[in-house]
Amino acid sequence: MKAPGQPKRFRLDRFISNHTGVNRRDVRALLASGRVGLNGRAAREINQVVDQFSHITLDGEVLQDYSAMYLMLNKPCGVVSATRDDRHRTVIDLLDANTGNDLHIAGRLDFNSTGLLLLTNDGRWSRRLACVQNPVEKVYRVTVEQALTERYVAAFAQGMYFPFEDITTRPVTLTILSDHSAEVRLTEGRYHQIKRMFGRFNNKVLTLHRIAIGNVSLDPELGAEQYRPLTQIELDSLP
Repeated sequence: MKAPGQPKRFRLDRFISNHTGVNRRDVRALLASGRVGLNGRAAREINQVVDQFSHITLDGEVLQDYSAMYLMLNKPCGVVSATRDDRHRTVIDLLDANTGNDLHIAGRLDFNSTGLLLLTNDGRWSRRLACVQNPVEKVYRVTVEQALTERYVAAFAQGMYFPFEDITTRPVTLTILSDHSAEVRLTEGRYHQIKRMFGRFNNKVLTLHRIAIGNVSLDPELGAEQYRPLTQIELDSLP
């Protein structure tokens, strides 16, 4: 049984009372007698704090069984990084019917950008990934219309001032791979940041493909529109 509307963290006795109609005083007796199960063990503490992914039972009947889910997806061009859109396909539309329930995107990509997307139903995890105090590096492969020079490398490394937001970007590492392609490493996600930075040179970005978020790299076995769960090693490598 899912509990998508349940707060992220909550007291076990309050949860049981809300889901069974048993008053809080009688819930104490249920806990004391060991009739409440929490993650496979008897729960007896009145004020125990649990969360939306805790497995909770009463007399063997499941009250909540809501599993955390963490996916990597290879986003194709022309798909919206959103859970719903009236005009275009979304990344949620790429998932199997039962997989996309309650998932959200941890770090978006533009409509025409491709590559690694992370999706989850764990809001605390996605907020940690987005935390500005503990920035996670993102890596992109970029192709551009005009030839690249070392001027780009220096300008990206200094950061660029965006007057509309009145901010200066953090230093960005640009590695030239060929005349018209580069690898870009950054720890921010400003609006169209990479395209705008190349735009300072009047150099149009032709393709933008994300290949890594932190230590998690896009699985080369995943074709466009394909996805898979993150491994435990991948999860442990992220904040």
